[in-house]
Amino acid sequence: MKATISDVARLAGVSTATVSHTINSTRYVSGETKEKVYQAIRQLGYTPDASARSFRTGKKKTIGFIVPDISNKFFGTIIESAENYLSAQGYHLIIANTKESMDREETNLRLLTAGLVDGLLVASTMDDFARLDGLIPAGFPVVLVDRTFESQKYSSVSVSNFQPIYRSVCRLAAQGKRRIGVIGGLRRLSTTQERIAACRTAMADCGLPQDEDLILYGDSMEDSAPPCLERLLERGCDAILVCQGLMASVTIAYLRGKGIRPREDLELVSFVDYDTRAYEFYYDQVDRIVQPVEELGRVAGEQILLRVEKPDAPVVERVLTSEYRPCGGEEV
Repeated sequence: MKATISDVARLAGVSTATVSHTINSTRYVSGETKEKVYQAIRQLGYTPDASARSFRTGKKKTIGFIVPDISNKFFGTIIESAENYLSAQGYHLIIANTKESMDREETNLRLLTAGLVDGLLVASTMDDFARLDGLIPAGFPVVLVDRTFESQKYSSVSVSNFQPIYRSVCRLAAQGKRRIGVIGGLRRLSTTQERIAACRTAMADCGLPQDEDLILYGDSMEDSAPPCLERLLERGCDAILVCQGLMASVTIAYLRGKGIRPREDLELVSFVDYDTRAYEFYYDQVDRIVQPVEELGRVAGEQILLRVEKPDAPVVERVLTSEYRPCGGEEV
């Protein structure tokens, strides 16, 4: 038969309440007593009844994370970092993948807020805050991750890329580049809007021509990069800025397939959504904008637990900053 909490208490020589407080960290228990309890747990192979604990405490010790593309290493790294933090605090993480579909996001929001989780991390693909807001029960703990809205009703954790992009465009202008092509992600996303705004501002300040035909948009998936690259090359671009990390390696492969050498034939600036040794192959060819992805995931985990433990805590907007790294380690 499965061991019970009473069996643990009997073997450890303590009360069932002490076993419960030890497992759930709900009251101070001395180190010596904790050791007796955990030794009894190991000896009996006891596992706490999660459903009973949820009924008593009103918490499932589970957080949901709605992401737009689980195959994207950027979101994979955020998930791993958030899960590491939450696991250390005794929480589990449930992942829901929307594939950049607003309808799938709506379905997942309805499902997860119907009593499955204590709180939600959301990297939303919605184009309308009202639609998102209308799906979240009043008072339900939510933290927006990476992608935000003008309304600041919910706490958020994001990365500002404005200054790194601005600096990269100004550096290209100083090198004499006049036709700088830009590839953005989905138009509706706050991340895309900020990055394109940074490009436009830098071009204006540097006296570059404002040619809207040189600003194209993909769908945030890697296979949308080649059609944009083809059009930009046809329009005579002497530099290209790729504002989405998933498109980075595809862009390099496409240019090489065309016999175009980054830095020698064309200046290239690309987002690196996670700093990995795989990018070392072209560090000396590409200006990089590196996002603090692991920190983003950790802070998201911190913020959602704050909302779960203190639902009335003030709304917090945490903004991290990416890093601009010119190729060859040159000074800007």
